[in-house]
Amino acid sequence: MSEKPSKYYVTTPIYYVNDKPHIGHSYTTILADVLASYHRLLGIPTHFLTGTDEHGQKVQQAADANGITPQEQCDQTVVRFQELWKRLEIQNDDFIRTTEDRHKTVVQQTLQELFDRDEIYKAEYEGWYCVGCERFFTEKDLVEGNCPECNRPVDKIIESNYFFRMSKYQDWLIDYIESNPGFIQPSFRANETLGFLKNKELQDLCISRPKSRLAWGIELPFDTEFVTYVWFDALINYISAVGYKSDEEQFKKWWPCSTHLIGKDILTTHTVYWPTMLKAMNVAMPESIFAHGWWLTGRTKMSKSLGNVVNPMDMIDSYGVDAFRYFLVAEMTLGQDASFTEEAFVKRYNSDLANDLGNVTNRVLNMISRYCDGQMPSVSKGDFDTELEEALWKETVAAADEMGPMIGNMKLDASIGLVMTAVRKINVYLQERAPWSLAKQEGTEDQIAYSLYTAAECLRVCAALLYPVMPEKMLALRTALGMADAKPQLDKLTQFGVLASGTEISQPGALFPRIEVEKKDEKPADKPKKQKQKQQQPQKKEEPSKDGLITFDQVMAVNLKTAVVLEAEKIEGADKLLKLQINLGEEKRQLVAGIALHYTPEELVGKTIVVVANLKPAKLRGVKSEGMLLAASIGDNLKLVTVEGEMGPGASVK
Repeated sequence: MSEKPSKYYVTTPIYYVNDKPHIGHSYTTILADVLASYHRLLGIPTHFLTGTDEHGQKVQQAADANGITPQEQCDQTVVRFQELWKRLEIQNDDFIRTTEDRHKTVVQQTLQELFDRDEIYKAEYEGWYCVGCERFFTEKDLVEGNCPECNRPVDKIIESNYFFRMSKYQDWLIDYIESNPGFIQPSFRANETLGFLKNKELQDLCISRPKSRLAWGIELPFDTEFVTYVWFDALINYISAVGYKSDEEQFKKWWPCSTHLIGKDILTTHTVYWPTMLKAMNVAMPESIFAHGWWLTGRTKMSKSLGNVVNPMDMIDSYGVDAFRYFLVAEMTLGQDASFTEEAFVKRYNSDLANDLGNVTNRVLNMISRYCDGQMPSVSKGDFDTELEEALWKETVAAADEMGPMIGNMKLDASIGLVMTAVRKINVYLQERAPWSLAKQEGTEDQIAYSLYTAAECLRVCAALLYPVMPEKMLALRTALGMADAKPQLDKLTQFGVLASGTEISQPGALFPRIEVEKKDEKPADKPKKQKQKQQQPQKKEEPSKDGLITFDQVMAVNLKTAVVLEAEKIEGADKLLKLQINLGEEKRQLVAGIALHYTPEELVGKTIVVVANLKPAKLRGVKSEGMLLAASIGDNLKLVTVEGEMGPGASVK
């Protein structure tokens, strides 16, 4: 976003009301919401439109199957979309239904004008019709006798219909796409559309259906025996919702649309039908049409017929709204397909949200509570205390500065990656600055205050940048930092010193509790076999060596692994013992360690330690311990055993 636009108007496709919403609907709508929210954060006037497509044969068939009228089918199903959008924290400015009068009136006026100018004519048509796609195809379009789009069987139909002279705009559309490289995005989708236009003769578009075959639709104003083809009706929502033919001032304010967000399966309707319709209507083209990829299960597209569709409500109930939004935006590179599995979801959640963002939030707030009496530290707003603070702040500001161009280029996953890198650098900074070590020295109060204030300021910025993706959790984080006006403000985003000194902080609890992965039980069929092997080959107990030496096999029996300390607290009544919650990569465990005289709980959080992972669990002071950490000591001096360089949890130590 090198040049700040004067306005931003983003749309989703309008969704069929023949069934409940699924992850595909949720993804496009969340994308639009995130884009709209980022533009609002940048202070750009923004309008976000979504809605439902309520006409056509699929809706009529769904109504017939449910034993209700098409309007009742629409009224019952639209609520599912509206309720889901509320659950997903979608902040759309308008929700249009194609059964609303404000839309139907514009469709009929547009049809009449095009008919009066001979852009629409009547003719007999013979062709192959796909009910699922609600489109006609020629014989040569078919693939092994089936629909080229959805591979369903097609019906041969001969009937009179009305046609839009789409073919006359073929050369114009080719030239327009080639002259406007940003019109269809990503660029390979533009090439796909150009290939379609250059390799086959564009046909005129059948824009009507006889009432004898389909009664549910907007009636043609010039022939009451016909209703409007659902796609011709639906596409007009993008302009009817912002005042076309009803409020010219409103229409001029928002049109042309900044971004039409669509799935790649409706590329042709949006990059061929829609531009030629607008050209015939003498209406400006949208600035860009962006086609994102599909969510796959493994390598297979999610499909209701295959039974592999992810229900958004289930994911929200299990893991929370913000985590679901975060995964969808962070996981898919816009334009490409992405695979959705619960395992991938849990892995990213635990890594990005629980271990990184959640961990650094707990560390900063806990240390402010411990060392600054629960109040935002008081610091001078002049020069930074050390080069470490200055470097951290510059890196955080750089992430904010780079995010704008990335959002403008639809690189949402990469922009989130920038912020998460900044979050991790806060953690690295805390390790380097070590406020807990400073606290053991006399006269270091100012250094502690400045280090914690800097970390809190950087966390504030990161929370603002993640707010469009996770609004609820980031408001909670910013509120915990003592911000009365928790919603981000652009003019203060990268100013140092926004957090008010002396303000009481609060503890939001675990923003992102770690998701525990249940271990798969051993297969019952394997157990007898293993028991039999033990009976056949009894283990001989090794006697301890008289010289104190152990065998290679005894060494290899000890399973040493790296682990990251997630939480630490003192055990009541035990001066030397600390209870630790650790991340061992694939699981979380609890350890009890006698290191309380050498380390404070705050010092331990975030450290990568080495533990004996296969030690039999035991209880110390009534607290269960599932392993043992390694430490080295000389006299009263004790240091934890760590590994050199960056090493994540769960690595084997050899």
